[in-house]
Amino acid sequence: MATTISPRVDRTSARRRLVIDEALGLAEVIMAERGAGAVTVAAIAREMGIKPPSLYKYFPSLHAIYDDLFARGNARLAAYVDEAVGDLGPGLERLLESCRAMLRWGAANQGLAPLLFWRPIPGFEPSPESFSLAERMVARARADLTIAVSVGDLAPEADTDEALRLLTALTAGIGSQQLANQPGVDYEAGIFTSLTDRALEMWVEQHAGPNRKERR
Repeated sequence: MATTISPRVDRTSARRRLVIDEALGLAEVIMAERGAGAVTVAAIAREMGIKPPSLYKYFPSLHAIYDDLFARGNARLAAYVDEAVGDLGPGLERLLESCRAMLRWGAANQGLAPLLFWRPIPGFEPSPESFSLAERMVARARADLTIAVSVGDLAPEADTDEALRLLTALTAGIGSQQLANQPGVDYEAGIFTSLTDRALEMWVEQHAGPNRKERR
């Protein structure tokens, strides 16, 4: 039997979504200006012109706000990386371009990036739902490693979780150094992000397969 949603319920749901989006948007501004630790229920409520208890109607806790921010950030990052690698097939070049895209996104989103890549909030753990997009990107990177080995771009020992961890450590290290030492500077001008291609090439050369060796 068909059912309909009453206009009043629809309006209530839309209003709720607007309030949540406004609160999260203001939280992003606070993070960008003062860091993730400056986000509090009181600070967001003050910016919205409401009392802090009113905000608890929409978020059960401060960590719930962080979780929504984490999910929002991962969704944007995943969309950005997907667009950056959209024309590339599975394998080494897609893997390397994904690393570059993540660094570009981090340099352009210096409020959300620390929440995604560091642990700036004591005790905060993202929910499985919020973390799922990050897991999808890791799974795709792992699949790209396997394909790069199968076609000879990388050596067999590269088809391991250890090799992927080394690559992510290189990428995260560059991003962390850039954000910590030269905040507010974009990817192209960054003194650390400008080293990205050299760092990636070092990793590739360490794991070079027969195809790469033939091109030398």
